[in-house]
Amino acid sequence: MNGSFHLALALLAPLVGATTTYQALDVMPRLAASRERWQRTAWYVVGVWMIGIGLWSQHFVGTLARVPQLRDGLDPLLCIASGLLALLAAYVVLAMTDVVMLTRTRMIAGGMLLAGCVLPMHLLMVASLHLPAVRVGAGQHLWLWCVVVVVIGAAVLKLLHAFRARHNRSLRRRIPVALGNALILGATLHLAMRMSGERFPAGNAGDAAAVVWVGSMIGVIALVSMGSAIGLSEWVTRLYQRTRSLAGSLDDLHDRLRYLSTHDALTGLPNRATLVDRLERALDGARDGRGYVAVLYIDLDGFKHINESLGQTAGDQVLCAVAERLATHLRYESVGRVGGDEFVAVLERMRSQDSAHRIVERLLDAMQLPLVVGGITLCATPSIGVAHFPQDGDSAEALIAHADVAMSAAKQAGRNGYSIYDTSMRRRAERALAIQRGLHAAIEDGSLSLHYQSKHDSATGAIVGAEALARWTHPELGEVPPMEFIAVAERSGQIGRIGEWVIREACRQIGAWRGQGMAPLRIAINLSPLQLNQSGFVDTAARIAAEAGVDPALILFEVTESIAMENAERTRLMLRDFRERGFEFAIDDFGTGYSSLAYLQKFQVRQLKIDRFFVQALDEGGPEARAIIAAIIDLAHTLAIEVVAEGVETQLQASVLRTLGCDQLQGYHFSRPLPPEEFERHCRTLMVLALV
Repeated sequence: MNGSFHLALALLAPLVGATTTYQALDVMPRLAASRERWQRTAWYVVGVWMIGIGLWSQHFVGTLARVPQLRDGLDPLLCIASGLLALLAAYVVLAMTDVVMLTRTRMIAGGMLLAGCVLPMHLLMVASLHLPAVRVGAGQHLWLWCVVVVVIGAAVLKLLHAFRARHNRSLRRRIPVALGNALILGATLHLAMRMSGERFPAGNAGDAAAVVWVGSMIGVIALVSMGSAIGLSEWVTRLYQRTRSLAGSLDDLHDRLRYLSTHDALTGLPNRATLVDRLERALDGARDGRGYVAVLYIDLDGFKHINESLGQTAGDQVLCAVAERLATHLRYESVGRVGGDEFVAVLERMRSQDSAHRIVERLLDAMQLPLVVGGITLCATPSIGVAHFPQDGDSAEALIAHADVAMSAAKQAGRNGYSIYDTSMRRRAERALAIQRGLHAAIEDGSLSLHYQSKHDSATGAIVGAEALARWTHPELGEVPPMEFIAVAERSGQIGRIGEWVIREACRQIGAWRGQGMAPLRIAINLSPLQLNQSGFVDTAARIAAEAGVDPALILFEVTESIAMENAERTRLMLRDFRERGFEFAIDDFGTGYSSLAYLQKFQVRQLKIDRFFVQALDEGGPEARAIIAAIIDLAHTLAIEVVAEGVETQLQASVLRTLGCDQLQGYHFSRPLPPEEFERHCRTLMVLALV
């Protein structure tokens, strides 16, 4: 150690410098990425403290590398002053580079300011060592140091500016930059001390060891502090990023939940609540004189069949395609999905009601275009109901409800069209609602009952069976026609419960007549298409008959020809299940549909019932009705099927049907539908007359 150089400290100083530079490179991008004030303040405090410690430690260790002895110790006040200047220099580094664009003027000014902090820091540090016999060379000493510090400051600022401009946090780029910068600064400091003429007298081995120990301790403490700070800052950053990520996920979830609360998940259209809010605002505008408002209630025709035949996935695709088409021809925010295949549109600021009707007609034309789903071409036409403000309602809910009523009228009128709401529709809707509510209690309160219309052997006139017909007396509406309340029961989903009651009541009545000694009669029961599609219906019917102790052969289920042929293969399988359980089956209203002779043979039904339309035409004397009936009878007898003519109301009709070979006759000519007690008396009367 020839008097003036400690190799260990000379190597430690650049390491401290490299760590300091790395610290600066670590803090700058974190500071730049911080947006909240408390975060920026925290990173400023951390950066100034650690960079200042590193800067002071590098200079201190580098200076001790040339100091042979520390016999008089250190001046604490001068050390503190030197440290404060190092902290100020660190602040200058951060403050001057914490900008979007570092201009040349700012870089030069920052370099001079940094030099103004580093130079007195170094001089105070040297002065704090109480070095004896320090000989400072004359000449360019002060001037040289100013130039060197300015160059160092400008280089540091330029380096940090280049890094900050890239915002590169790659470890592979940080380490080489930090090492290179530390070597440059260390070499510059060493060269400057050599050129400045600083010479220190030699000391003994003990003095040298003390110097190395002090310098090493300061260097190690600085390294540990900065390393800990780097690790802690990395941990805090990752924790903050995870927190931000979690907060972002929660925000995304909140946004998604808010979206789902206002939009339909399948089609992306506004949902009912959102559309009602939109409609209320449109009504406010109409009240202020900003045009007419109309509400459209749109329901797809035949969507249930699409869903059942092609599956729910295809049905969802159809709904999405229809939603897109509606949104294309109407404003996106003015159309929403409110049910399975039901949509509502708000037409606002119309010049007149005719303007709304023209839009509806254009929409109907657009909806005629086929849809291609899964390679299959489909047609999903709409039935549309229209309600106008204010004559059809003064609130959003009222207008939507009335448009719904008008839509139902459009469906009843033949579908694939539109209907405009009027008050008579409202009365019909209120009556339908009253019927729907009344049906819930009809079974329990006894207002629902079965009447029986007799079937007669055409040759002898004897009663050979009867048809069970449901009758209902509403407590307020009075007698409700079966066609009306059965249709409401089907729409409201109550037909299954009522159908089971009909089977149970018919079985109970068969048992009661048997107990009274009456000859067993086969009772015909009409089935709804919804009952045919009901899972487990055959099992339910068989269980009811078994519980009542009734032979299933005494129950004959009737289904219309059109329903039977709607899905002939499914009907064939269901009829097979009925036959396996012992039940009989009949095709009702025969002659009005399009039966396939092949399927008619496969059905293996017990009876065909000729539609009353052909029977009543017999009174007109035309040959067409007689020929059709004769053909039906011949066809049925060829297939070993009985023929029943319903709706027989005159002697002429009965005579012609008897002549044509019809097996059974049913109608008002023989008896109207009767309550059980009257039907029983009717049967006994005919039996007495037959004996006479």
